[in-house]
Amino acid sequence: MQSLRLLDSDKVVMGCPPAALATTAGDGDYISLKNFDRVAFLIAVDNATTVTGGAVTLKQATLVDGTGEKALAFTKMWANEDAAASDTLVETAVTSNTFTTDTTDAKNLIYVIEIQAADLDVSNGFDCVRIDVASMANAVGSVLYLLRSSRYAPPLAISAITD
Repeated sequence: MQSLRLLDSDKVVMGCPPAALATTAGDGDYISLKNFDRVAFLIAVDNATTVTGGAVTLKQATLVDGTGEKALAFTKMWANEDAAASDTLVETAVTSNTFTTDTTDAKNLIYVIEIQAADLDVSNGFDCVRIDVASMANAVGSVLYLLRSSRYAPPLAISAITD
């Protein structure tokens, strides 16, 4: 029995390289969903001490350069706020389209947000999305975008960082 490789079905794109996700450093790159049905934002955080959690939001635009940027609503995410002790992600409600990462010192955290391309304001031409993390202090984080269900071609053949 031959199994499907991850890269045969999904495209992995760097959203935010490892950094202190604060202000502009937490502004993820835009990707286009015009050739994909959904994206999962995979957020990894390494808290140090005296941590200030990062406020996580999503933004949408009509082009990957950020044209017409506006907030993107989402109502849930999955969290593992002690990745050293468990590998379980817990579905968690999100209010007001934002959440703040955990502020417990010396913890490794994982968050996942998944949206469908149809969640964007497609009727007004919005097909690009990015993550934004603001105000995080004394922690390092990174974000990967996992694009799923390519519409027209194998995911490795499709660019998500161009319009």
